[in-house]
Amino acid sequence: MWIKCIIVIVLYLAFLYWIKGWWGLLAVPFIFDAYITRLVPWTWWKNLKSDFWRGVMSWVDAIVFALVGVYFANLYWFQNYTIPSSSLEKSLLVGDYLYVSKVAYGPRKPMTPFTMPLTQHTMPKWLGGGKSYIEKPQWNYRRVKGWGTIRQNDIVVFNYPTGDTIVSNPKYSAMDYYKLTSDISAQLNGGYPATADSLSAWEERQAFDRFLAKGRQYIAGNEREFGRVATRPVDRRENYVKRCVGLPGQKLEIKDRIIYLDGKANKEPDNVQYFYQVATTRPIPEKVRRELGISLEDLKGRNASGTRYFLPLTGRMADDLRSRDFVTSVTLMPQETDGGLYPLNKHTGWSIDNYGPLWIPAKGATVQLTLDNLPFYERPIRVYEGNDLRVKDGIIYINGEVATNYTFRMDYYWMQGDNRHNSLDSRYWGFVPEDHIVGKPRFIWLSLDKDRSLFDGKIRWKRLFTGVRKYN
Repeated sequence: MWIKCIIVIVLYLAFLYWIKGWWGLLAVPFIFDAYITRLVPWTWWKNLKSDFWRGVMSWVDAIVFALVGVYFANLYWFQNYTIPSSSLEKSLLVGDYLYVSKVAYGPRKPMTPFTMPLTQHTMPKWLGGGKSYIEKPQWNYRRVKGWGTIRQNDIVVFNYPTGDTIVSNPKYSAMDYYKLTSDISAQLNGGYPATADSLSAWEERQAFDRFLAKGRQYIAGNEREFGRVATRPVDRRENYVKRCVGLPGQKLEIKDRIIYLDGKANKEPDNVQYFYQVATTRPIPEKVRRELGISLEDLKGRNASGTRYFLPLTGRMADDLRSRDFVTSVTLMPQETDGGLYPLNKHTGWSIDNYGPLWIPAKGATVQLTLDNLPFYERPIRVYEGNDLRVKDGIIYINGEVATNYTFRMDYYWMQGDNRHNSLDSRYWGFVPEDHIVGKPRFIWLSLDKDRSLFDGKIRWKRLFTGVRKYN
């Protein structure tokens, strides 16, 4: 028992050294007691006379041990993640189950320490639903040293940045509260405020403040429709997975769909997708659809006769369709200006195909603040870094003092999906702060096709235990 005790204590001390969690030394006497002195009756239930209750308690003991093990494993080493949407197709597919390494970039220390294992933010329905975590205490962001840092074009799992505020009605659970506010404001106001050409930066800000206030007031005043407006801590927000196409300190610009970083074109993934209009003489046969990987969800963008489609396609898929005798045309569809892009409180005239230029904040870097560029950096300064930012009579105040510049305390990243015309990403909600980073997907351990039955190819066997590569 001494040898086992020494091995366990050495491994435990190595773990504490790694996470710099010396408070954990308090547990060492209990480990020693469990193996050597045995002053505390840890397995008291083994002395019960009833075989039934001994059996019950053995299961309880095993379950508690497993839950504690899973809690620490998910906290510091790995986490499973399921691809819920098509934003990264065809690099990752809906129904892929990923092993996400937390040590790749260094795991975060607990920020919301008291939470139910195997849940993100909500208890299962059979346990009543509701929050699966206790909001207090909240600990400051700290990250343990990992194997490396985020590199250009890595696929990354992170907490949804604008998931800090939600509405409780499940009907809107998949919607961004801020985008919802903007859309409702546009409906109530009959469109977005006047363009920047006709307004000064201060007048434009006031106009957008009034504009967005209407949407917030409408949601707050219609609790029966939207439910309560609530907040979530950083590590309890939804997990998202995207490709990191912009690193801290880089200047990003999208021109004709191509991403440029510091003036140089970034390599596009081989499977990058855009929307195409496809005209046919007859509906696309199921065999062709399966060969190309066109899902039933993709087919929603078609006319009633099935001769005109609006499909997300890779270049290879588009060329393949052009070669089919029943296809008359395959045309790339450029995306027009979208008033719901980041930042929501400024008119830029940008679209998802032509966006920027925009500088990505870096830790220790200083930006000169003006009313013109404040909308781009206001959320990082106020929400992510916890400052009191106000604008009065055209003057910017941070923590009660006049501010003409700001030095960032965290690194930020720009994340986009490979399904470029069908991805809710940084173009809509902006920067991803470093304290939101969860980990790096390493491999696919299971892949299920939701369009097929169990005996009709539901399991994508060729994808099982394949690695998640930077480019696919």
